[in-house]
Amino acid sequence: MPEKIGKYVIVNEVGRGSTGTVYLSHDPYYGRDVAIKVYNLQAGGDEEKARIARKMFLSEAHMVGMLQQPHILPIYDAGEEGDYCYIVTEHVHGARTLAAYCKPDNLLRIDDVVEIIYKCARALHYAHSRGVIHRDIKPSNIMLTQDSDVRIIDFGIALVADSDISRIEGIAGSPSYMSPEQVQSLELTHRSDIYSLGAVMYELLTGARPFKASNLAKLLHQIVYATPAPIHTLRADIPEELEQVCATALMKQPERRYKTGLDFAADLTRVHQKLREAYAKIDQQEQFATLRRLRFFHEFSHAEIWEVMRASTWRDYAPGEHIVREGEIDDRFYILVSGECAVERNGTHLGRIETGDCFGETGYVKGARRTASIRASSPVTVLKVSATLLEQVSAACQLRFNRMFLKTLITRLQNAEALEIR
Repeated sequence: MPEKIGKYVIVNEVGRGSTGTVYLSHDPYYGRDVAIKVYNLQAGGDEEKARIARKMFLSEAHMVGMLQQPHILPIYDAGEEGDYCYIVTEHVHGARTLAAYCKPDNLLRIDDVVEIIYKCARALHYAHSRGVIHRDIKPSNIMLTQDSDVRIIDFGIALVADSDISRIEGIAGSPSYMSPEQVQSLELTHRSDIYSLGAVMYELLTGARPFKASNLAKLLHQIVYATPAPIHTLRADIPEELEQVCATALMKQPERRYKTGLDFAADLTRVHQKLREAYAKIDQQEQFATLRRLRFFHEFSHAEIWEVMRASTWRDYAPGEHIVREGEIDDRFYILVSGECAVERNGTHLGRIETGDCFGETGYVKGARRTASIRASSPVTVLKVSATLLEQVSAACQLRFNRMFLKTLITRLQNAEALEIR
């Protein structure tokens, strides 16, 4: 491992492939971590591999500063030094590729897949509008960051308009995701990338590639002539509209696919809106069922619980995170849906709160300050109820809350330790 490449001090190796090695470095000038892809121009004495590696380097080097889009991994720098040809890109900590989510037992939620493909479609439209065709869109060339954002990577075999640099003979992409025109070595347009993105979408939704064969010749024949299995036969909960979007992207004839990545993204937007509405209804039913099981709500009617849900929000907290801070003033009180919390005052532990308990009910009294801090002892979920919004629910529901608060107060008065909490 080299100690330094150009101005970049090497920290450690983070990846290795047939055409080169990727290292982690830190750019002190901009104060950011970067990834340095060093191309293997020796290729173990294989002149053809060395030639391809150099072509790929020149192709990506041509992209420096050219593609600046949030969902395309930015290329900051490129250079040659001695035996090294290298590309410097953003280093995304903790990122993983979509290849991890192409297995039937590890599929993403349908709406998450739609959002990912939407971002990719817009990113490809941006690249296409600048004369760049990626040519190798596949799950392992799309990264998912820790906050579920997307980066398209590896433009090493991209076609660039009015440039001969990227004409790499013998390399055209990854067979399973190649468009029919790509496997036939026909002239490519940006719609070839749209097909490849459709193939990625198919696999993310089903856990299976559109085509699979025992050898390369059979696979390429299927891509040109066969029709993939309908998505709903592999995953029954796929909406018909989404299956149609994927089918349009996978049309054999380029002219029958989406005209642009924006058109692809527009159809995904419409599907996503319907999915979010459907998931919201499912989530609400699950939330209702959860609240119904909590002892706090045992005396509430179904209608009253729905009223409470409309006056509240759900929030997750990590261990050690404060939910309520001593001395604060706000109008919310809380019901612990799951987990356990610690009660503290002036840094001293006073007690604990368990699933189904309420706390922070001083928020029900306008202008009252919190007399203790509540901190999550484990991963917890709480229902945050706004006293202001609660004033808008029925009188019966408000009376039910008053009774529960009174019961809670009596229980705490009977417990010497709990008495210290309030």
